[in-house]
This record gives sequence, structure tokens and C-alpha cells, in this order.
Amino acid sequence: MLLCKKILPTKNTPELVLNPDGVIVIKGRSISGEVKGLPPQVDAWLEEYLSDPAESTIIEIRLEYIGGFSSGYYVEIVKKIKTVLLKGKKLIINWYYEEGDEDILEKGECFSIYLDLPFNFVMIKDPSLHKKL
Repeated sequence: MLLCKKILPTKNTPELVLNPDGVIVIKGRSISGEVKGLPPQVDAWLEEYLSDPAESTIIEIRLEYIGGFSSGYYVEIVKKIKTVLLKGKKLIINWYYEEGDEDILEKGECFSIYLDLPFNFVMIKDPSLHKKL
């Protein structure tokens, strides 16, 4: 049985919550260097989840900052999860950004185009909510 997996944030990496009910949350700051593939624990969890995914998979991306090299990490996660569509399941991607943070919004738009997936862009008007979500 697949269990919920939580990877705690560091000062350079975001929190990652992988819930077998179909909710995947990425939140925090991502300022680490170049990432070469997914960590084995994340890759193994995703492989097991994708063998029998929930009817709807929701990816919640709440990043305050994304360093250029670490972008590939999130692209790989979403690319892998995108395969739920091949199984006739739903995929919803919510990309949160603070009001006025055009950089994070633009990165989300680039991800959406690159991955050829629709994203829901959710503006957060109160920055203190960003950490609470």
C-alpha cells in the first residue's frame, strides 16, 4: 500500500508532499544547483503511484523562488505525472504566485507551454498566505 511521502524543506529546497489520494504539493524556495534526475525516493513513489493513480491528480505548486537549474526538477516531476492522462485520469495543475511576482508567474507560463498542459494560475494577494497554503 502506497503511503504519503513528505520531504521536508531546507533553506535551498522546497517541501514536497506526495499523497496517494492524488494530491502532490511542492512549496517553498528552490535555489539549489543543477539537478540530475529525480531523487530515488521520489522516483520510486511516483512509479508506484502511476501504476494505479487516483481518478484525479492535483499538483499544487507554491514556489516563492525558482533557481534556473532547479527548474528541470519540477519539469521532470510534472512530465512523469502527466502520464495519468494516458490512463484516462484527470490532471489539474495549480500554480500559485504572489501578486506582482511576474517572474514566478512567467516561469509557470513557460512550464505550461513547455509541458503542453493547461495550468490554473492562482494569484495570492496576501503574501503571508503563501506560507500557510
